[in-house]
Amino acid sequence: MSLPDYGGGSIVNLMASLQRGLGGEEHDYAPLRLLPPPTVAAHRQVVLWIIDGLGFHHLCRRRDATALHRHLLGGIDSVYPPTTAAAITTFLTGDAPQQHGLTGWHLYLRELGAVLAVLPGRPRYGGGTLAQAGIDPGALFAHRPFAARITVETYHVAPYSIADSDFNRAHLGGARLRRYRDLDGLLARCSELLEDGKPKFVYAYWPELDSIGHREGIDSDAAHAHLLQLDRAFARLAGQIQGSDTLLLVCADHGQIDTTAATRLQLQDHPQLGDMLALPLCGEPRSTYCYLRAGCSEAFDAYVSRAFAGKARNFDSRALLEGGWFGLGEPHPELRWRIGDRVLLWQDNYSFKDWLAQEERHELVGVHGGLSEAERRVPLLLSSGRGAPGTAPG
Repeated sequence: MSLPDYGGGSIVNLMASLQRGLGGEEHDYAPLRLLPPPTVAAHRQVVLWIIDGLGFHHLCRRRDATALHRHLLGGIDSVYPPTTAAAITTFLTGDAPQQHGLTGWHLYLRELGAVLAVLPGRPRYGGGTLAQAGIDPGALFAHRPFAARITVETYHVAPYSIADSDFNRAHLGGARLRRYRDLDGLLARCSELLEDGKPKFVYAYWPELDSIGHREGIDSDAAHAHLLQLDRAFARLAGQIQGSDTLLLVCADHGQIDTTAATRLQLQDHPQLGDMLALPLCGEPRSTYCYLRAGCSEAFDAYVSRAFAGKARNFDSRALLEGGWFGLGEPHPELRWRIGDRVLLWQDNYSFKDWLAQEERHELVGVHGGLSEAERRVPLLLSSGRGAPGTAPG
């Protein structure tokens, strides 16, 4: 088990390189070793395309994705936990989870007295969005968007399904929003934005690979077919920027691993454990935050040790803060409340889930949020309009 390399090898360091290279102030984290800020500053236009769920090790196994491999600089780390809510917030703010405080799909916000599905912005028990409840998501999260940290014009290219979500709107800052319906639409929006050659930063997000992985498995035929579709799309965009002063970067928020029916564990099969919990499970199926009822700590630890031996590691949540799992420096003031009393870090390809009464049950085949290399490591690809390709892996 290895933690993300926040000293120069993670996505927060990538954002530090971009912030400095795009005319922003010094970042609290070191620049990414693979991408020095002068490389960014040498280009008038920079595109960062995030492909949700594209793991470094998964890409390396799929050698027929030739365009992606030709431009692969190498692998870098995501953040902990390597999951969309934590990592996408890092891309949208430039901060590590240590500072932005969002640490999983389901998060207990004591400010609201509720468990929130962070990205949809809805309480887990159901109901409307934050904005519909009269809560300002920008004020609640209190994040400084990345667009406010750099000096060039900024655009967000996002699918219609999430472009106007509370979460997305709260992180736009001064960025201008461009919406698309499909992969061709994403390429078209990026191409249109780059036509005038003016200095700008374009952030583009593609979710479909992750969605396929969750439904069918990241090693499924469907995921492989979609990766080849992405390979062709990347080749088209890289070809379109040739002869321009544009830097195209591709990265990801996390990778995935596949589970089986036998390794997808359910809290409902462990009622004794459920009786020790004060709240529903939070975090991720691979990194589970557990809020304990008073006086249950010893019994909880004993049960986990007995029932999940060889399947999960049980941590006092304070040890994660002290160990720098979420990043470096001063933590977000609510962080310690958002990771529970215990964290169950699942091993091999085990996952753990609970269900509230009103939730529609479904199976997640591909999962993420643990600290395996397949989940933690993501690729960084580079294509320059000046004809300076990335370096293929050895």
